[in-house]
Amino acid sequence: MGSISTLAFIGADAPAARAQLACGQAAETSFGLVRPSAPEAIEGAIFDLDGTLLDSMPWWDDLGERYLRSRGKTPKPDIRYHFKRLTMEGSAQYMKETYGLEESIDEICRGVMAGIEFAYRDCIPCKPAAVDMLEALRDAGVRMCVATATRRDCALAALERLGIAHYFSAVFTCTEVGASKTEPTIFNVALNHLETPRGSTLVLEDSLHAIETAHAAGFPVALVDEPANAADTDASMALSDIYLKSFDAFARL
Repeated sequence: MGSISTLAFIGADAPAARAQLACGQAAETSFGLVRPSAPEAIEGAIFDLDGTLLDSMPWWDDLGERYLRSRGKTPKPDIRYHFKRLTMEGSAQYMKETYGLEESIDEICRGVMAGIEFAYRDCIPCKPAAVDMLEALRDAGVRMCVATATRRDCALAALERLGIAHYFSAVFTCTEVGASKTEPTIFNVALNHLETPRGSTLVLEDSLHAIETAHAAGFPVALVDEPANAADTDASMALSDIYLKSFDAFARL
C-alpha cells in the first residue's frame, strides 16, 4: 500500500503551501484548494461515478422528468432533488407513490434506465484529465474503488469502454448494499474492502447529500466541481477538505 501527498491534488506540493496549512490557512491554486483539515497523504480513494469520474450529468439531468411525461404525468419542480438523492429503486418507489404510476418498481426502473443505458455503453466520456489522475494514484500505490448509485451493468459498461476499470479493485452500488448515499453504508463497505485507514481514505463526490454523509461518517472528502450542482457548491465546500476545480493538476505529476 502506498500514498500520495494531498497537496498534489491541487498542484501545490511546495513549501509555501505546506506553510499555509501549518498556519491554519487553506492552500489554493488554479486547480482547487486543500484545507488544514485534510490528511497529509491519501492511502485510499472511494470514487463516485456520475459527475465525479464521468461527465454524465447532462444525461441524468431530466431523466426522471422525461419518464414521467412518457407516462402522461406532469413532474413537480422538486423531482430532480428526489431523483438525485435516492437509489434507482428508491426513485421508482417515490415516483410510483407520488404520481400514482401503475407500473411495478422493476418496470419503472427499466423504463427510466432505457433512456440512458445506451449512453453508458456508447458515449459518456470521462471528465477531463480523469485518466491522468487515476494513473498518478495507481503509480503512487493508492488503493481505489468505486461507490455509485448507478446500476452495476451501466457502471461497468462505461468503465470498461473507457479503459479505466482496471484502476479499481471493486465497484459497489447503492442497490447492492441496500442503501442510498444519504446513509454511510456504501462508504463503510468500500472502506472495509480497501483496508485503508478511514482518516486517509478520501471520498470523492460531486453531490451535496453524499458529501454530507461521508463527512458525518468521518471520511476526508473531496468536492469535485460539477456544473449541474452549482447551486450546492458553497454548502458542499463548507463540508469538504479538498475542492477540485478539475483534475488538470494530475497531468503535471
